[in-house]
Amino acid sequence: MRIGLLLSSEEYPPERLIAQARRAERAGFGGLWISDHFHPWLDDQGNSPFVWSMIGALSQATKLPITTAVTCPTMRIEPVIIAQAAATSAVITGGKFVLGVGTGEALNESITGRAWPPAKVRREMLEEAIGLMRKLWTGDSVTHLGEYYTVHHARIYTLPTKPPPVYISAAGPKSMDLAVRLGDGYISARPDADLARRFREGAGAGKPMQGGMKACYAADENEAAKIAREKWRISAVPGEIGQVLPTPQHFDQVSKLVTPEMMLEHITCGPDPALHLEQVEKYRRAGFDELYVAPVGPNDEQMIDLYASEIIPKLGAV
Repeated sequence: MRIGLLLSSEEYPPERLIAQARRAERAGFGGLWISDHFHPWLDDQGNSPFVWSMIGALSQATKLPITTAVTCPTMRIEPVIIAQAAATSAVITGGKFVLGVGTGEALNESITGRAWPPAKVRREMLEEAIGLMRKLWTGDSVTHLGEYYTVHHARIYTLPTKPPPVYISAAGPKSMDLAVRLGDGYISARPDADLARRFREGAGAGKPMQGGMKACYAADENEAAKIAREKWRISAVPGEIGQVLPTPQHFDQVSKLVTPEMMLEHITCGPDPALHLEQVEKYRRAGFDELYVAPVGPNDEQMIDLYASEIIPKLGAV
């Protein structure tokens, strides 16, 4: 299983993300995930640079493959523009770009004032968007009169040798059906073995599965848990709340009751390599081919170094 670095755009400014990517490349990490947000989840996180500008910068700073985890190509930015952005990203990375997509969250996608649709409609919008983007990546002039999108004689001129792969995020059975039918790969932030098996069995062998997790390094587990609560307490908020709340202030309200002890169930905390290896192994047992780890808090360099010295070299012996 390949270990990569998850660049949390919600938590770090552009220059810090670029520094993390460079450090990860030197340390032996195999790829990059980068989140695509307009807002951070919480004001305490405090950042949200534009992902397409970041991909341009990262393509010049490292040679690592880059995946968006994940872009919602349906509302905030229409799929015809995402198709152009993804094509350019594939060109400037030398074909090492993956467009990870999902149905999104109101936090980012409702900012233009459109009503936030129910999950069924969001899945339909995503399916139409994927089909439209793939038409545009042929280089043909495209006119599309669909249920959700209209495009008139649009043609993308700057194209990679091969279209960007589209990996689909799925957290439930209905979104998994979409991932199985249309995905070139699967993306998940949980080591859910049942969903992973469903993708593998439905989509067939050879399609990659990428997972993501968070890790907070500090002098001890308790200190790390406090940092994790400050920055990522929304990780402990259950259900569909993450898809429907529209502002960071709403997420702050619903996450106030989360304690540092609760964070230990959701984020790997502390300096003990054994705890980190245990969490990594859950993804490997579930069948994931790649795992992207996000540093949490101010000790991002130490977390990257921990994985470089204690996790990546030992994966073969887990």
